[in-house]
Amino acid sequence: MSHWTNKAVLITGGSSGLGLALARAFCRSGARVAIAARSADKLEAAATELRSLGAEVLAIQADIQKQADVEQMVARTVEAFGAIDVLVNNAGSSARGAVIDTTAEEFASLMDLNFTALVRCTRAAMPYLLKSHGSLVNIGSLAGKTAARYMGAYSATKFAVSAYSAQLRLELAPEGLHVLLVSPGPIARDEPRTYSNDKPANIPESARKPGGGAKVKLIQPDWLAERIVKACGRREAELVVPGKARLVFAISQLSAEWGDWIVRKMS
Repeated sequence: MSHWTNKAVLITGGSSGLGLALARAFCRSGARVAIAARSADKLEAAATELRSLGAEVLAIQADIQKQADVEQMVARTVEAFGAIDVLVNNAGSSARGAVIDTTAEEFASLMDLNFTALVRCTRAAMPYLLKSHGSLVNIGSLAGKTAARYMGAYSATKFAVSAYSAQLRLELAPEGLHVLLVSPGPIARDEPRTYSNDKPANIPESARKPGGGAKVKLIQPDWLAERIVKACGRREAELVVPGKARLVFAISQLSAEWGDWIVRKMS
């Protein structure tokens, strides 16, 4: 019997990309999985695929930028499964643009999706996670540990996710909560986005590519999902992929100048 057998897992942004890959991985491990997303069509297609694995799957149409939707999402999961053992805050979006050309309104909009909505979901699910001594998985980014060029508001939103995850660990670990911060590099997509229409005049062509032109290999979502499920089962505090990026983080803490030089060379 797997560690995850009959555990209840709720995944935001679960109808595609890494969210769907995580749903597959948890389903294969025996968990009962609720996936939430805005598109009803994508949700139904994802749920059909997951049920073909023999898993118990709940599809919830929800916009996590709306408090009422978040409360309904959590309530439906608990009603169906009786608990929440894992919440995966996966939903979010990237961005492109020179930071000085990114308006305060654009910062606020992306912050609401990438960070404030994550806080909404976390707060709504927390009573159930504490009751189950469960796991909170926050999907951050390498850009949330060391800022990258031409990512507009994205790095700032993911730095907020990193800080919030650390605060939750420090305050709630004694009450039994496990928090896993996942900081991955660029993830491969079925239809890679090139950001060709995002502020086209103010960023180099290379910055429009996945990862903002970082010179790293794209990560396959199913491979990463398996790594996340294992790290969650071991109740690890952080998963950085690729692991060698930790050296950049350490150097940046020792010397901002050296860290900036490395980031420029790598992107």
